[in-house]
Amino acid sequence: MFHTRVVIIGAGQAGLAVSKQLTDVGVDHVVLERGRTAERWTSQRWDSLRLLTPNWMSRLPGWSYRGTDPSGFMPAVEVAEYLTAYADSFGAPIIHGAEVRSVRRRGAGYQVVSDAGIWSAAAVVIATGYSDQPAVPELAGTLHPSIRQITPDLYRNPGDVPVGRVLVVGASATGAQLADELATAGRDVVLAVGRHTRVPRRYRGMDIMWWLDSMGMLDRPLTTAQLARRPEPSLQIVGSTDGREVDLPSLAERGIRLTGRVTGAGGRELTFANELATTAAAADSKLDRLLGRIDHFATTTGLDHEIDPPDRPRQIADRPDARAARQPMEKVDGIRAVIWATGYRRAYPWLHVPVLNAAGEIQQSAGRTPAPGLLVIGMRSQTRRSSTFLDGVRHDAALVVDHLINGALAGSARRVS
Repeated sequence: MFHTRVVIIGAGQAGLAVSKQLTDVGVDHVVLERGRTAERWTSQRWDSLRLLTPNWMSRLPGWSYRGTDPSGFMPAVEVAEYLTAYADSFGAPIIHGAEVRSVRRRGAGYQVVSDAGIWSAAAVVIATGYSDQPAVPELAGTLHPSIRQITPDLYRNPGDVPVGRVLVVGASATGAQLADELATAGRDVVLAVGRHTRVPRRYRGMDIMWWLDSMGMLDRPLTTAQLARRPEPSLQIVGSTDGREVDLPSLAERGIRLTGRVTGAGGRELTFANELATTAAAADSKLDRLLGRIDHFATTTGLDHEIDPPDRPRQIADRPDARAARQPMEKVDGIRAVIWATGYRRAYPWLHVPVLNAAGEIQQSAGRTPAPGLLVIGMRSQTRRSSTFLDGVRHDAALVVDHLINGALAGSARRVS
């Protein structure tokens, strides 16, 4: 058995951010990673995926983008390289091929069993991420076997999708991007639209992330009331320096048929809610309020004469697509595949500590769970809207390390020289 003060589970951006800060204060720890550093960026992303945030926003504790394209968007393989270089920069104590099999309380601390050995530790930080496993609705199991079903972690490019019409379910970042890619490849695409957050890639000549960052909207700690609400869907944008939009009007112009969310399925038939117009209007209303705040910020900070004038994005309005009726999918002939871009869920079959709620989610407040010395990082809106961003996890990492130093490790942390 190996002994350390802290075991971090996961060597993605969240786990590495905690490791860096523990290294800086001299706390002995180990990072257990089931595969390679930043494994999901390497093996569970589609070929064309890029960061939704500009490269200059790739800020981690003691690390920032130093390349020649700060306004660009790193593809997934470069993100993995970026995180690997970050780990190497401070000698992160990563054990690769160490898939965790169990975490249990042992005395005042924890025992962690992995494929690479057993560790005892005073504290454990779970950094396995928010995007753990695709969340596919139960109704998917009622579809006819002739309809190929694909989740985003298995999709790589349009060649993975059978020839014929494809239904993409979900219109947040992933669904919108995959629908756009398939349509660009000449595929016949139907996009089932549910709740989504619409923003333009650029507004008044600046990237939308520049505005959100400058206004402090992403990193501002969320209030108790905001934390209690259902998290906002991921932004309906794509990482592209050509300003390409993947909002509903743009997708419809590219020949993608829009419909309401899927409400039922059976055999070769699916049914859709007659609510596309309402859903799109709600997203447009939130967008209008956001752009109003940006305009006000531009005026109060004296930017109005240095940037482009206001130019509001188009709305879906009364397009025929927006009046999609509840109807059997057989009336939309030729569906050969369904891509379920319906979000993610988390599973912790190895976690034998009573910290999960009825939905199987870890109960936490600013990273602290009900179990002393067991912390989590990388959860959606953990403390702020940027908690799952490559750029935003640094804030939560600082909180988690502070909880460790002043909690489970207080007075007993073994320092490394």
